[in-house]
Amino acid sequence: MNAENKGRAQLEVLLEDIQMPAFLDKSLLASVNLWINIAEARSSTHYDPHHNLLCLVSGTKKVVLWPPSASPMLYPMPLYGEASNHSSLTLGRPDFSLHPRAENLMDYSQKVILKAGDALFIPEGWFHQVDSDNLSIAVNFWWQSNLTRGISEHMDSYYLRRILRRLTDKEMDLMLPKPASVECKVHESKRTLNGDADGDLHNVDKVSVDGDLEGKEVKLESAICHMEPSALQALHALVSLVHNGVNIPNPSRVQQSLLGNGAIACTEGDPKNCVVFHLEDDPVAKILWNTEPHTLRTMLLYMADKFPRTLEALILHLLSPVGAEALTRKFDEIDAECSEEDRSKFYQIIYGALDDQFAAMDSILLGKESFAMQVLLGSY
Repeated sequence: MNAENKGRAQLEVLLEDIQMPAFLDKSLLASVNLWINIAEARSSTHYDPHHNLLCLVSGTKKVVLWPPSASPMLYPMPLYGEASNHSSLTLGRPDFSLHPRAENLMDYSQKVILKAGDALFIPEGWFHQVDSDNLSIAVNFWWQSNLTRGISEHMDSYYLRRILRRLTDKEMDLMLPKPASVECKVHESKRTLNGDADGDLHNVDKVSVDGDLEGKEVKLESAICHMEPSALQALHALVSLVHNGVNIPNPSRVQQSLLGNGAIACTEGDPKNCVVFHLEDDPVAKILWNTEPHTLRTMLLYMADKFPRTLEALILHLLSPVGAEALTRKFDEIDAECSEEDRSKFYQIIYGALDDQFAAMDSILLGKESFAMQVLLGSY
């Protein structure tokens, strides 16, 4: 029986022999299916767009289920294909070099063995794969969930955008894990720390930024040695990376040179060529992300006062997509620690030190959007 497509009801005459589950309203049924096999069989891994009650009449079936949250690990087929509800994985022999997210897939699974007389409820959207023994007969009932019935078609585009936005935010959070410790962590080599910025930072131990932005003035009066050694190391490394980067003859290869490993910088007008820069491969983003908010604020204010062109080069030329995302998330953390007046003054100083503050803002925004786009395209 197929209530959604009468032409596909090939065995409707057998419906009289099937007793409907007492809790189901027949008017809500989408389909009743009869499954018979005379040899061992394995289904593909897929989900159904309906609630599913699988009832075993004869034989044995082994069912493996995954919740919708495991969908990224199952690598669903493209939405534009005819099998978009199926996984592209070969579960018996998965290739983890092609599908690295599938490595821990079975940790999220639930396994059920069904025998004659058993019934299994498979919720809408749950991936499942079924192994059947030599001879098995089963009947399953499909019906729409209350949620699906309650969604009006004219709202589809809105719900899709909300869902994609939420999934993208979640994936970006995974790409930027919280630092393991509250301490500022910098793992740059001594070679990096002895870069071209040595001369610029020769007197760096004589200047620092006061902990608060009192009134409308930023006080550069305490010795920078009041900062933690790791913060000094981070400042030195950041300035060195910028100076080394902008001295590369071809500016379009700045990010590629810094990141290595075949990374490709974003090219204007061709977002498809933009590859997400992973945090562990990006020394600039790693410094920004692993530095405590109050320490990063001090570093940026110091750069705005002493090295404004270095700060500008950092924002305009060395911020990869993940770097732009890391920087703005740190801005949010800085905002949470400051008063409204201090926040306003902080951004006045940072952007006021730049020749073209609008170009800097556009560069950061483009980087954030590129990061989100690549996370979305790469994960779903």
